Amino acid sequence: MVRADGRPVVVRPDAFAASIHGGLSCIDCHADLATVSDFPHPERLAPVSCASCHDEPAAGLMRSVHGTVSAAAGGALQCAACHGPPHQIKPSSDFESPTHKLQIAETCAECHSGLTGPGARRGPAVAGMFADSIHAMALERTTVAPACTDCHHSHDILRKTDAKSPVHPPNIPAACGTCHGEQRRLFGDSVHAERLAAGSPGAPQCASCHTAHRMAATASDEWQLAAVEQCGTCHREALATYRDSVHGQVTALGFTPVAKCADCHESHQVYRVTDARSSVSPQNLLTTCRTCHPSATPNFVQFQPHANKEDRDRLPALYYAALFMDGLLLSVFVFFAAHTLLWFARERIGPSDEGAHHG
Repeated sequence: MVRADGRPVVVRPDAFAASIHGGLSCIDCHADLATVSDFPHPERLAPVSCASCHDEPAAGLMRSVHGTVSAAAGGALQCAACHGPPHQIKPSSDFESPTHKLQIAETCAECHSGLTGPGARRGPAVAGMFADSIHAMALERTTVAPACTDCHHSHDILRKTDAKSPVHPPNIPAACGTCHGEQRRLFGDSVHAERLAAGSPGAPQCASCHTAHRMAATASDEWQLAAVEQCGTCHREALATYRDSVHGQVTALGFTPVAKCADCHESHQVYRVTDARSSVSPQNLLTTCRTCHPSATPNFVQFQPHANKEDRDRLPALYYAALFMDGLLLSVFVFFAAHTLLWFARERIGPSDEGAHHG
């Protein structure tokens, strides 16, 4: 028997016997062999339909993003692309199977590595991102950690724009919550979850802050500093005023042992300031400040961490004080600029003749 490209198909009896299909006979899969009475059979047989036994996975694949790949991008994936050579398919529980929990990321990387070449399929270059993530590191120690199929499913993989996809933005908290149940519970009551449920475009969810594939340890300085900037993508004015504060100026230098967004507002259970549960509500603000400043008094919380000197209605005293200081600074520069110019002119002109005679 030969392939469509003319190469011969070699079936090793020992490898086939060790496969998950080892108990089947040839005609169980090659239905057209049952109609052939003379052997050897024709060189080319009809393609095998895995759906004859695996109808549900096959149906899921057909409606998935893999089953609808255009011919220009390589065409729809076939079962063997992920499960391995047809006559050597091993169960997913077998470590040598390309669909084993510890092997699936490498299997997906064959298309999702961003590499191009003869016969290569073009998929999002996310394999390298995942390889450096905290999830991939955890997979080196335990199979409890998530792999590609835990988030995207195995056969019925849908685009993230599909409302039925587990990685569709409104569905992401539930998908992440299968492992991070406590964080899912805390997020569920937050103002972010409220906006997400309301269908607000760009409403924050897990991947907004932690990213989808390159998840890093939240205890690292790099992640905590990046999280400040991430909050600023939605809260631009708050980030700008934070940068003007002593907290923001220290973090801008690359130091993390000062208050950052999550230190005051919490990370998952973010509530409105008017909510009594909020860590920055008037009744809880002093307790929050005392986590870093144990001796803080009620007067201490009068400090404005997001003071905007341009907001006259909210902070009139700061507005006029800043206006006065700007005017004072400008007048000093103007005065000394004029003084310097006059002194320069005097030096250029020199003393008058009359002054020199009397001298």
